[in-house]
Amino acid sequence: MKTDLENYKNIDKSTHCIFAEKDTFKVLQFNNLLDTNELFKIKLENNYIQLFFCNNKECRVAFNMEHCAINLNSGGSSMVYFKDEEMNVLFNLPPDCELIVILISIEYFHSLFSIEGNFLFNFSSFKTGKPIIEPKEISSTIRLILSQLTFQQSPKSLRSIYIKGKVFELLSYYFSTTSEGENESCPYIDNEETASKIKRAKELIIKNMNNPPSLPDLAKEVGLNIKKLKTDFKEFYGVPVFTFLLNYKMELAKKLLLEKQLNVNEIGLNLGYSTSSHFITAFKRKFGITPKQYTKS
Repeated sequence: MKTDLENYKNIDKSTHCIFAEKDTFKVLQFNNLLDTNELFKIKLENNYIQLFFCNNKECRVAFNMEHCAINLNSGGSSMVYFKDEEMNVLFNLPPDCELIVILISIEYFHSLFSIEGNFLFNFSSFKTGKPIIEPKEISSTIRLILSQLTFQQSPKSLRSIYIKGKVFELLSYYFSTTSEGENESCPYIDNEETASKIKRAKELIIKNMNNPPSLPDLAKEVGLNIKKLKTDFKEFYGVPVFTFLLNYKMELAKKLLLEKQLNVNEIGLNLGYSTSSHFITAFKRKFGITPKQYTKS
């Protein structure tokens, strides 16, 4: 179904653009205070890493006439990248919805992670032009940074420095949860023994991802009560236990699809899905496109 762009309003730079610097990044804020849905559009004319943060209510973001779209839940975020240098991004915001968008030029993004980038990303995905859609829940740390970013307390003369500092801080926390092994850390878990148990819980659900233990069994196995396991795991990795497992399985699915050694049905079975249709549904819900569309994009 084609989208009528005339129904979408161009963003008002004075209202929605918090910060913009050529060749680096832009910060946009949408806050629908009306009683009806608001529709906005922005035309991108360069390659950007797009970060979306939905603070409350569920909203929809679509790309290129809704060829692909993502639904952001309240408290959800997503990193999106397409190879297209020109594209329309469409926003559908219900009443009381707040959405914060950070657009980072791909060149600047590479420069930020030029030293440790290989620990955080598979940069070959950028080179091949494969679409990247990676959702995750907003951690309490990032939620605080977003609040500070939009509620600016610095003098006007220091506004640019303040915003840049907050964006860098946000990026450091946002991408730290995707690193592995020794780089895993969380500022709210200062007990090394507890941190070790949380990492052990992650290892167990990955090892047994086709038949993962229940929360009570997992808590017993690592030596934590259920409440502490749930709370500290989310603080550590940014998402609940089984959301983390789903994200892991979907990332593994993308890797297997690109390797093209297994068909969709075999990949689904390897990831613990009883039928290929269940796997396809989960993949599309996660990334907005089917496994077949992903391999052909």
